[in-house]
Amino acid sequence: NRSVKFARTSSLAELRFAIALACAFYHVRTRMRSPTSCARAKEVTHSRAHLVQCTAFTMLAAARRAFKEPATAAAAAAARGGVSIRSATMHAAAASWLRRAAVRPAVLQHARRSYHQERNCYGFRQPEPEIRQIEPAGVDKNRIENANLFRLASAYRRHAHKRAAVDPLGIDEYPAFEMDLARFGLDLKDPTERCVTGIVDLGGGRTHATTAEVVAHLERTYCGAIGVEFMHAETEHERDWFKARFEQLRNETSFSAEERRHYAKLLIESEVFDQFMQKRFGQVKRYGAEGAESMHVAIAEMVSYGGGVQGIREFVMSMPHRGRLNLLTGYMQLDPTVLFHKLQGNSELPEGLLGRKLVGDVISHLTNSVDVPVAGARAGTTSHVSMIPNPSHLEAANPVAVGKARAKQMFIAAAERPEDCKLGDRVLCLQIHGDAAVTAQGVVTETFGFANLPHYHVGGSVHLIVNNQVGFTTPAARGRSSRYASDVGKMINAPVLHVNGDQPDEVALATRMAMEYRHRFRRDVIIDLYCFRRWGHNELDDPSFTQPRMYEHIRKRNSVPQKYQDLLVADGTLGADEAAAWRSAAYERLAGCLEAAPAYRPAAAAPNKWSGVPFATSALTTVETGVALDVLRRVGEGSVAVPDDGFTVHPRLQKSHVDSRLRKLKSGRNLDWATAEALAFGSLLLEGRFVRISGQDVGRGTFSHRHAMLVDQAQGDRTVLPLNSLAEEQGRLEVANSHLSEFAVLGFEYGVSFENPDTLPIWEAQFGDFANGAQIVIDTFVASGEAKWGRQSGLVISLPHGYDGAGPEHSSARLERFLQLTDSEINRADGDDVNLHVINPTTPAQIFHALRRQMCRPFRKPLVVAAPKTLLRLSAATSTLDHMGPGTHFHHVLDDPDVADADRPAVRRVALCSGKLYYELAKQRADRGAGAGDVALVRLEQLSPFPAADLARVLDAYGPDAEVVWAQEEQQNAGAYTFVAPRVRAQLGRDLRYVGRGPLAAPAIGIGKLHKAEVAQLYDDVFA
Repeated sequence: NRSVKFARTSSLAELRFAIALACAFYHVRTRMRSPTSCARAKEVTHSRAHLVQCTAFTMLAAARRAFKEPATAAAAAAARGGVSIRSATMHAAAASWLRRAAVRPAVLQHARRSYHQERNCYGFRQPEPEIRQIEPAGVDKNRIENANLFRLASAYRRHAHKRAAVDPLGIDEYPAFEMDLARFGLDLKDPTERCVTGIVDLGGGRTHATTAEVVAHLERTYCGAIGVEFMHAETEHERDWFKARFEQLRNETSFSAEERRHYAKLLIESEVFDQFMQKRFGQVKRYGAEGAESMHVAIAEMVSYGGGVQGIREFVMSMPHRGRLNLLTGYMQLDPTVLFHKLQGNSELPEGLLGRKLVGDVISHLTNSVDVPVAGARAGTTSHVSMIPNPSHLEAANPVAVGKARAKQMFIAAAERPEDCKLGDRVLCLQIHGDAAVTAQGVVTETFGFANLPHYHVGGSVHLIVNNQVGFTTPAARGRSSRYASDVGKMINAPVLHVNGDQPDEVALATRMAMEYRHRFRRDVIIDLYCFRRWGHNELDDPSFTQPRMYEHIRKRNSVPQKYQDLLVADGTLGADEAAAWRSAAYERLAGCLEAAPAYRPAAAAPNKWSGVPFATSALTTVETGVALDVLRRVGEGSVAVPDDGFTVHPRLQKSHVDSRLRKLKSGRNLDWATAEALAFGSLLLEGRFVRISGQDVGRGTFSHRHAMLVDQAQGDRTVLPLNSLAEEQGRLEVANSHLSEFAVLGFEYGVSFENPDTLPIWEAQFGDFANGAQIVIDTFVASGEAKWGRQSGLVISLPHGYDGAGPEHSSARLERFLQLTDSEINRADGDDVNLHVINPTTPAQIFHALRRQMCRPFRKPLVVAAPKTLLRLSAATSTLDHMGPGTHFHHVLDDPDVADADRPAVRRVALCSGKLYYELAKQRADRGAGAGDVALVRLEQLSPFPAADLARVLDAYGPDAEVVWAQEEQQNAGAYTFVAPRVRAQLGRDLRYVGRGPLAAPAIGIGKLHKAEVAQLYDDVFA
């Protein structure tokens, strides 16, 4: 409004200044919405000096973002024009706003779809420059005048966690000399009242206090049952907010009688469950919650406050075995009958699934999802809480939970306006850790690495460490190199709340503080729940063998639920008779469920996104995946289209990528692998599917072939994904350049695949052998997840594979390992229901169909692709557009195109092979002339499920006397030979002779001359 008035009477320069000032007011107001800032907003806005300073900082940042030039440019412009830096900055920012307002709508449309916007990278925001916090008038002066008191308060905030009473056993005490009063020249007996404004908040509006009163306040706040570490937070704003909010909550928050009774009931039910299990199933390892029951309070408060007050609809949880059954049968409402039915030797899976190669899992890996009623602003509604299936490999489920949480948030956001749903608004990821595992398992560090990455950020995870203060038998001092189990989180500067698990009210308070921090800053936060294990690693273990002192303390103490019950009875919140009734009812419920277990029959899952997705059958099917040619051309042209607002493509890419692709599309011939992949992605997007490709450098591609994202050479931070601009209504492609991790990134993508069957998630390794780093995820989730938990996944694992002289490491994707992991049968024909589908395609059309097949089939199966390296640019390894047109599909077997039908009976040898070796052998045959013309080359494109019928049809076309050999470039103890040979013999009745390298300990030879000699010998053996 002020700008409009200026425009009627003033010059353009004054108008620009007015716009800049209005923008500054807006930014100031936006930054002062936090509780700590609101209190001083009025004072700041009435102080012209403070306003000018804040305005200058804000507009300087805006100018830098608008013009992509450093702050010194604004200073230089000011010097040249004889104006102040503040004025120059404001004028530059105002001009930026006017310039952007004049941009054409079409250009804005492209801008919205750029790499750094939510359409392609949901939730990512460029980090805001840190702006100096403006303190109320007089604060800095008072801190100088009472510097020793200020230093003391700072010392408490930084070091008091060392003295906090967080250990329920009280065994170890740590000194905190940093808070010694003598260091600050202060005396508790000094009666002088000093001004504490800006130093501590005593509440009640008090501004003066004695040293003793300040110390008492700091001791009460920071040395009680909650110890906090937050002074390592990245920004001053975070530190100031955390300090103010924690002191406010710590000294003012109390929980209602209803809330405390709810906590007590959860604790009692957990204790009764452990007692019941000990009595009825004393020889079962249940990994009970005894000693750590307060974790239920933390989770209940998280859901209650997060769901009811903060509006979170979905909670995705990963959790190890400790206390899992207690939580499932208690707070997460899993019918205990399911557990008892399982303990009696029965399956937890519905009977209709038992004939589909499903095997189930152990009780400590059971899971559930439930709608939990919430109060607060969302009273009368529910929040959904789901637990990720868990293998025994500790912490392996963490990245899976993060991936699922992000996928959930993105699908929720797709249905809402971006301004109404920011990342983390609707979904929260809760990762529960054990104290020994969180410090030692590398996947924890890899998963923490997701915290602030654009394509992996979930709006902040809450980490709950169930701190037993001991590993299996190893004490903490010998199990980690840091003071705290939570110190691993400092790699991302996550604040930590250490809390005494003996005090459920304090646990709830720490949880609320963690939830407020996470909601305010959308960053990870850690709750370190100090507790103990009453029975050791499991109930059959005697921990006193190795921890006699610790278990002497444990044997002498009451349980956590009993202590909390006694506390509530003492203060009148809970009646003793009522508590006894709760215990009796909980026990009777469990007894009734045990009695009903023999007659129980597991029911099918409730309707969800996967309800219409059937399991694969025992038939090996072919599905048409071709696309209309005009659609393919549209997609291909759109895959290299860039904004017409001056976007500058790299000149080499313009020639070799953009222009080359357009020429090939026009002719319909010589389409390469990257083009075929783009056509597969784009056609799926136009069908409303979502595609996500993740891995190290996948945007460009390890071999500089993909270029799915194009970078503006004039503005280096502007990147576009052309495939996201094919149509107004389409799916979304997300190209996620990951950090240098395999374990966590593959786990993340597996979690994405869990969420929605209409998403095609792809993990691409830089080289195939990088899958070694993700083997735990491959073994325990990808290969066996459906068999154990009945959960389908359409995940694609792309592993560049091929022997080209690169040496032992970057040659082999270890296909033999994946084939060994399949449940393919030797003596009977495979169907689509084989757990892992493994292909080694040799043409771009084949990869096009393989990717589309993942989404076009009614079921979902993981797909392992032995991806090409040298074939990416091999002129012989190209396809025509017709190969991807209507009526086309993926071929399990490709016959030799150079052998005419009439000549096949005269073939003396059929060499079966897979992958790039085909092209090398074809060239050798051509070079050798007539002497090699009687050898046919047949490609096995799909290894698993084994296509016996298709292969038999091809081989039958050759004479019955033709020798069949298997040729491979891998070593004899690697590759597909040991998988293919027994199936050819058993199902086709043919002998299969091996032709190739001998066995070797390493995947390949690292000496160039020896490599060439091996290759030459392989060629000679094939055509001998």
